[in-house]
Amino acid sequence: MKKKIVVLTGAGMSAESGLKTFRDANGLWEGHDVMQVASPQGFSSDPELVLEFYNQRRRQLLQVEPNEGHLALAQLESQFNVQIITQNVDNLHEKAGSSNVLHLHGELLKVRSTANENHVLDWHKDLNLGDVDETGYQLRPHIVWFGEMVPMLEKAIPLVAEADVLLIIGTSMQVYPAASLINYVAIETPIYFIDPRPNVSKSDFKNLTVIAESATLGIPMVAHELYNTL
Repeated sequence: MKKKIVVLTGAGMSAESGLKTFRDANGLWEGHDVMQVASPQGFSSDPELVLEFYNQRRRQLLQVEPNEGHLALAQLESQFNVQIITQNVDNLHEKAGSSNVLHLHGELLKVRSTANENHVLDWHKDLNLGDVDETGYQLRPHIVWFGEMVPMLEKAIPLVAEADVLLIIGTSMQVYPAASLINYVAIETPIYFIDPRPNVSKSDFKNLTVIAESATLGIPMVAHELYNTL
């Protein structure tokens, strides 16, 4: 049976493909207060602003490609059972060839009905006011906004608990509830933390290896080590 590798990825993973990470150094999202563009209240107050914010993100996504880190994770599937759990809303893991990807915070290339959150459509163009579902309800980005439940968290928890190896890549592990997932890994499970500015130390978790590198450099390093365990 193939060893199960669970991978948690965050914004740093996508940033290396040229995607902006939404949040500026001053805490604003592309010049906007986060509650203006990423909350139910913001959408209710100014839906056109919110739709255009995500239209810009979607247009940018369609212009970038997976990086070496994405490709290295996809290649791990040749020898391991790989499950990716990502905080990112892009499709770069899938585009690189990864076949098991769970999106905690939604997907930029999908939209859903404002009346039925389970009515989800693929969407690769701009989403405008007046774009409605079959029953006449406005469509919205299929994104988990601030103040909303994270429905995929319940699916992610048992996946982490079953991991033989856990990789954490390009995330500060400060965004909750996603950051809580590390608490569900078995005590003896090896953890690799890949980030150029890691905010964890070996005293935080047993069997922790910290690699202070970018995803494109760090993932191939860990992959080489994993292949040597076969």
